[in-house]
Amino acid sequence: MSTQFETEPGWDVDGAEPIVQTTSGRVRGFLDGPVAAWRSIPYAAPVTGTRRFRPPAPPEPWDGVRDCLRFGAIAPQTMGTMVPVDSELRMGEDCLWLNVWAPRARSEEPRPVMVWLHGGAYCLGTAAQAIYDGRRLAEAGDVIVVGVNYRLGALGFLDLSSLFHGFTPNLGLHDQLAALEWVRDNIAGFGGDPDNVTLFGESSGAGCVTALLTAPRAAGLFHRAIAQSPPATTVFGRERAAIVARRYLELLGMSPTQALDLIDLPIERVVQAAGVLLDEIPLKEPGRLAAAPVVDGDLLPGYPIDRFQRGRSHPVPLIVGTNKDEASLFRLFRSPIMPVTPDAVNMMLRDVAAGHPGLSAERIAEITSAYPDLAKTRGALAMSTDAAFRMPAHWVADAHATHSMTWAYRFDHATPILRAARVGAGHATELPYVFGNFGTLNHDPTFWLGGRKQATEVSGRMMRRWLAFARHGVPAALDGSKHWPPYRPTTRTTLVIDTVDRVVDDPDRDLHTAWGDQAVGFS
Repeated sequence: MSTQFETEPGWDVDGAEPIVQTTSGRVRGFLDGPVAAWRSIPYAAPVTGTRRFRPPAPPEPWDGVRDCLRFGAIAPQTMGTMVPVDSELRMGEDCLWLNVWAPRARSEEPRPVMVWLHGGAYCLGTAAQAIYDGRRLAEAGDVIVVGVNYRLGALGFLDLSSLFHGFTPNLGLHDQLAALEWVRDNIAGFGGDPDNVTLFGESSGAGCVTALLTAPRAAGLFHRAIAQSPPATTVFGRERAAIVARRYLELLGMSPTQALDLIDLPIERVVQAAGVLLDEIPLKEPGRLAAAPVVDGDLLPGYPIDRFQRGRSHPVPLIVGTNKDEASLFRLFRSPIMPVTPDAVNMMLRDVAAGHPGLSAERIAEITSAYPDLAKTRGALAMSTDAAFRMPAHWVADAHATHSMTWAYRFDHATPILRAARVGAGHATELPYVFGNFGTLNHDPTFWLGGRKQATEVSGRMMRRWLAFARHGVPAALDGSKHWPPYRPTTRTTLVIDTVDRVVDDPDRDLHTAWGDQAVGFS
């Protein structure tokens, strides 16, 4: 199949505006060098009024050609320093849209598709952030890149169904599934192959990837997966979700009998109360988030990590990994999302012990013994990194590798300024390497002390590996890079990504020994 961008009369090769027919109507994009781009194509209707706490519905069809040249409304959220968002972007409930980047050149073969789920602790962020611009990835790999905007926080990841039966849990995941169904039904018009879709994401976006890997309804909607720093064990049970829902109503000054009034509440009040809740819970209960996927018995029939360990994850190739110094960024921004002090980490450990009655005092002691510096910030950061990201990623890899090809990585690279600032390879610092988008963060200090040449080389290798995986299902960059062997639970072979890549068997062996195989999470 060849890429078929429709043209308007008088449209010439140099000044063209690409137009594609979708199931809802025609959409006009724009040319960005060798790539065509479309911003904010609706994949679902606005989630206003009675649709506010309901699963996404198809968008209303339109006549003529819809301009998809500018970003639409981003999901309502409390803006913060942790996630840099362009101040010109506006919030609104018409936020279920996606961006598409496609190589401009014709292709006789349909191209691989990469669908991105952004992170932000399930309550922040947007597909409109400059760091997620897919142009360089699309150009470098001759692939189609799709960035998904979805509901967040109270609107996307608070389960309010205990308050009123008409409210649906996991709306953010429902949105992502609707976007994947849109890709299945429409991406061929952009030159993409609906039978070769890679779902990839970072942080809570990666948590969505690991959740969807265990969701029966997601079967067949993607064919490979990449989970960058997934908080795979941060998933609530219904009882926990009900407690959070009641607290949310208290913050709004409402009783449970008034739950239905949430539909008509001004969106500003919905967001403001959610912002208080999202800060309050991790401060009171370090290690927990206020908003997260929920085991609802439907979309998520069980805890994702349990389903992984029972061999119930979708049998697709998987890349999974974490960054060496995940927690450092949260210390830098003084964010309550992760515990980064010894006191907070000790509170987290007490909470974990209380939430896992089967976890013996000896087992807790064994885990803490792996962190001799636990009374210092350095030890607290290490424990926090491992509890939230490193061990969940390892448990996912161990389980998934028993039935499907799996590759594990640890991202260790840091520029001189990040090392000097004691951030190192902190949470999310791999993002510009994956997208090739250095310099897109506000007041980006990345190269103030040099390091651009090495970072560019590391980025090139990562992009080629991710792109080879999307095309062939194997992250073999055909550029002389270090061979990356598959992960096996017996060897735990891991690619350590740095100025010079290394392949190491079980680089976190001591942690595995201390934590063991029984997954410990924040449910």
